[in-house]
Formats: sequence, structure tokens, C-alpha cells
Amino acid sequence: MPYRAPAPCTVPGCGEPAPGGGRCAEHAQQAAARRRLDPAQQGYRTAGHRAFRAAVLDRDPVCRCTDAGCTGHPGRPCVQPSTVADHWPVTRRALVRQGLDPDRPEHGRGLCQPCHNRYTARDPVTRGGGTR
Repeated sequence: MPYRAPAPCTVPGCGEPAPGGGRCAEHAQQAAARRRLDPAQQGYRTAGHRAFRAAVLDRDPVCRCTDAGCTGHPGRPCVQPSTVADHWPVTRRALVRQGLDPDRPEHGRGLCQPCHNRYTARDPVTRGGGTR
């Protein structure tokens, strides 16, 4: 049994409980969304990235997902058309951190949208597109 009630949210005008202190769940989620970078800030709307995407999709017209755990094609390669140029085997952020050019096509692979969504959702680094 708790010894005291949770403190209220620290956002002015909000009286919702904040069990861990600080902000309530809704305001904590809003603050996290504000900290997330938009695609332009992540480097996804540059001429270099547009060239990267075009080169990867030209090289890989069919999805390159070979993940045996992918529910869209369990145990066999995917045969859908590629629509997404995915940075692989490391993320765009990791390439930049290593001093490598993330816009070079050899740092990418073509995926169909469903395979890319499944891969991104399971990836321990991005976990669904967040910035970490």
C-alpha cells in the first residue's frame, strides 16, 4: 500500500497524478514528441538522401528482406517491389557517428514498406522510428 498519493503533474494547469514525479503520462509523451527530430533534421530531405534513395531502389527493385522471422514471408525471401531505401546493416545515425557517408548506396538496401515497418518496429536501436 502506498504511503502517499502521487504528486501532481508539473505542467501548469494539469492536476493529473504523476506517479514517478515530474509529468503525467500525457505530458511526458508530448515532451518526448517535441524532443524527436523531424525528417529534415535527421538528414532525410537532402539532395544526397534523394540520390541515395534513387540509387538503392534502382539497384534493388525487389525487396531484399531475408529475415526468416518476417511475418510477411516466413522462411523465404520477399518478392515485393522495393519502395524504401533502408540504411543497413547499420543505421544512418551510426554511419554519421563513424564518420562515414550515409548517402552512399552501399550503406543501404531496398525493402518493401511492410518489411521495413516490421524491421524498424523490432530494431532495438530505433524501436519504431524514435531517435536514440
